[in-house]
Amino acid sequence: MPQHPNPSRHNIISIIARSPHVVGIAALILTGLCAFALVLTYMGTRPEPVVVPAEEVQKIDAFNGILLEAKSVYVQDLVTGKVLFRRNAEEQLPLASLTKVALALVVAEVASPDTVITIPYDTAPPGSAERLAQGDHWRIGDVLSFTLTASSNQGADILAAAVEDAVRAKYPQATEGSAAIWRMNDLSHSLGLTHMYFLNDSGLDLDVAAGRSGAYATAREVATLFAYAASTTPATFSGTTRDGLLLTGADGTKASAYNTNEALGAIPGLIMGKTGFTDLAGGNLTVVFDVGLSHPVVAVVLGSTQEGRFSDMKRIVTAARKAVAQE
Repeated sequence: MPQHPNPSRHNIISIIARSPHVVGIAALILTGLCAFALVLTYMGTRPEPVVVPAEEVQKIDAFNGILLEAKSVYVQDLVTGKVLFRRNAEEQLPLASLTKVALALVVAEVASPDTVITIPYDTAPPGSAERLAQGDHWRIGDVLSFTLTASSNQGADILAAAVEDAVRAKYPQATEGSAAIWRMNDLSHSLGLTHMYFLNDSGLDLDVAAGRSGAYATAREVATLFAYAASTTPATFSGTTRDGLLLTGADGTKASAYNTNEALGAIPGLIMGKTGFTDLAGGNLTVVFDVGLSHPVVAVVLGSTQEGRFSDMKRIVTAARKAVAQE
């Protein structure tokens, strides 16, 4: 019988051929060796990871996706001047009782807060929780706090009449009989607010059917006016940061004023604020608040709803704090 030239090799091949399990194991070993070789090759050629400096990482927009009912919004960091958010900020809209901030600035400019005036008529019917009664004697500073906090239209009219002569003495060119309103417009003009103007001292609608409101401005201009007020006469507006006021007149008479700002508790660091609502304006609200030590931000909401202005402002304040924290 002829002999195989390589008996050992013949025996190995015969064993492998008769043992399929051995074939499978050998195939797995070979596959593993190939994969390992590929990994070693990749590790030897892959690029080093790139480290992006922290200052170059794009920050998340804190206002992204914010849901607001307001027609117009403007939010600005008053330290850096950076506009944090805007929506239709140049649209001229009715101001409603935000107007009373301009009136307060005029009153504070020409009259001492300790000046005592006599209330010429009731600001509300007898029995009302918020009432200055005819014939009572009140300091102008307290009448201002009452008017701003309770958003009293009668209080605004009383103040405008009380400073008529003082405004005309300081500004002889002021319109007789409406000197305070003249100065309110003159002040807005001096601040460069070309779309802001006042037709009355309270912001109350003049003619709803005709679409004629008592005052107009853009959200950006309102922000400028409030920033000016907060920086020049903050004490005048301190009452607007409290839930309510219990006031004592010069003759010992007592009066209460309850804050119309329902978002008050959600705005830590509030410096000043003012609400406004009329048929034509809808719901307005503007606040100046600190996001840090001496770091004020102004936020304006115009053309929201009566309740929506408060939920709008709560969302805006939260987003503004996040936005400034990212700076």
